[in-house]
Amino acid sequence: MRDSIRLSRRSLVKGLGLGAAFAATPAWARGHNMKRHSSTPIRLGFDEVRGTEINLAVGAGERIVQGRRGHGVAVNGTVPGPLIRLREGQSVQLNVTNNLDEDTSIHWHGLLVPFQYDGVPGVSFPGIKPHETFRYEFPIRQSGTYWYHSHSGMQEQSGHYGPLIIDPAGPEPVAYDRDYILLLSEFTPLHPHFIMSRLRTGEGYFSRQLSSWTDGYPMTGAERRMWAQMRMMATDIADVSAPTYTYLANGRGPKEGLEYLFRAGERIRLRIINGSAMTFFNIRIPGLPMTVIAADGQNVHPVDVDELQIATAETYDVLIEPGRAEAYAIVCESMDRSGMALAMLASQPGARAEVPALRDPPLLTMADMGMNHGDAGHGSHKGGGAHSMKGMSMRDTALLPPDVKIGPGLDMVSMAPVDKTGDPGLGLRDVPHRVLTYRMLRALEPNTDSREPSRLLELHLTGNMERYMWSFDGKMYHAVDDAPIRFAWNERVRVKLVNNTMMAHPIHLHGMFFEVVNGQPPAQQPRKNVLVVQPGASATFDLTANEPGDWSFHCHLLYHMHAGMMQVVTVAGPGEK
Repeated sequence: MRDSIRLSRRSLVKGLGLGAAFAATPAWARGHNMKRHSSTPIRLGFDEVRGTEINLAVGAGERIVQGRRGHGVAVNGTVPGPLIRLREGQSVQLNVTNNLDEDTSIHWHGLLVPFQYDGVPGVSFPGIKPHETFRYEFPIRQSGTYWYHSHSGMQEQSGHYGPLIIDPAGPEPVAYDRDYILLLSEFTPLHPHFIMSRLRTGEGYFSRQLSSWTDGYPMTGAERRMWAQMRMMATDIADVSAPTYTYLANGRGPKEGLEYLFRAGERIRLRIINGSAMTFFNIRIPGLPMTVIAADGQNVHPVDVDELQIATAETYDVLIEPGRAEAYAIVCESMDRSGMALAMLASQPGARAEVPALRDPPLLTMADMGMNHGDAGHGSHKGGGAHSMKGMSMRDTALLPPDVKIGPGLDMVSMAPVDKTGDPGLGLRDVPHRVLTYRMLRALEPNTDSREPSRLLELHLTGNMERYMWSFDGKMYHAVDDAPIRFAWNERVRVKLVNNTMMAHPIHLHGMFFEVVNGQPPAQQPRKNVLVVQPGASATFDLTANEPGDWSFHCHLLYHMHAGMMQVVTVAGPGEK
């Protein structure tokens, strides 16, 4: 029975495009007729579309950001693509026309949809061929802040993404006067395939924060010798950063003047979406606190903070109440502090606040190597010895469970990974103000299923940074036959993710929400679809497998996913085994 079900799904993936594609395409929906060598520059910023039938066109053109030029992929002629505004309870038909000379797709990040409309080529559908149109059609079963992006050819990096907001069928749980979107991303003049090739062949190719014996980083001689013996660097925070990247807010660079108008005393809802390919951002508004009211589109009990770290693909909704200052700066530093995205809250057009200088770059510590000796919060800076596979003994590999494949795709094992849902993130552990952590999140509406999980599934996040190989359990995606992760219909499972690498990974599950195990009672564990697993640490979530189909499960750092850190989750339908 199960094999026949799987066969029918695979047949659907191969044949779905035939029935859903249609030839008649309105002229305006052709992305301003942008071809690969179009002379029409892609427009910065986004328009808004809404209704029960929406036409989207994917095209190529030239992007210009702060004078830098590069190849771009746009939706309806803009980067980001248009804001799609829907309402809970409606149904929608989205007609996506591909004007590229290569396949494309759109994944509706965080939306509950039938698996054949999830938008992942080779998993849930065959992709959208050049100059064809695909019709996505599904009911809207939720509300909140989400986004959409390509799952083809690393087109996300080139601009194929946009915001998606779903208004609730009933009243909002909080009141506000203005509703703004802050979509963070990056621009680079380099083609994503070039970036990928350099990451594979030149470790540290894009790093500009290297350490040496004569640098000014606050490390002792013993610490420098330790890192040198491991052939690693404490500054290895991001694979790609500035100046390769210019960081963007709603498609605009920090010098291009994005502003949000306000009147003193108003309540502003700021919907923050990290649509970047590779960047964690640290967000603060000097002089203004933020109240977090939603995470990944799901309402939480309000939490007051002064700063938060948002990983690639996460969303946070915050409330802010500007005072009588002329302007406030919304500062979005990259986690390695090589650059920032910037926007202004302005009391009148052109008003500007002082922008703080970039803070000193953070350094990895032994806590980030899984050597924090039981500290489940911020992580200790003490400890000794880290275990690189370059000098790994059989005793060290015995730390791994038997289903982790030992081979060239694995170059490090964390010795004592512990839960770090109380960790605010690299660079924010010692700041003097309030910083958001997962442990501070509590679901506003009780979870509908708080059963005790019937089993534990442990997965290890693994990699070889020198060879730029990333994987689950030492196995890269292309090396896995069929779907390795299977859930029974309506099964309640606890999933523990163990990060054996020295980089943070935002892990995304398509098609379902899970509840982060963060110390809250089961009914109040926050619902998310992206979970950051800190370096050398673990994180755990509970899942009710009630969305049948095949779903992608991957690191949302674009080049990590394409280098192998992706698997497929199969959920059986009712009555299946």
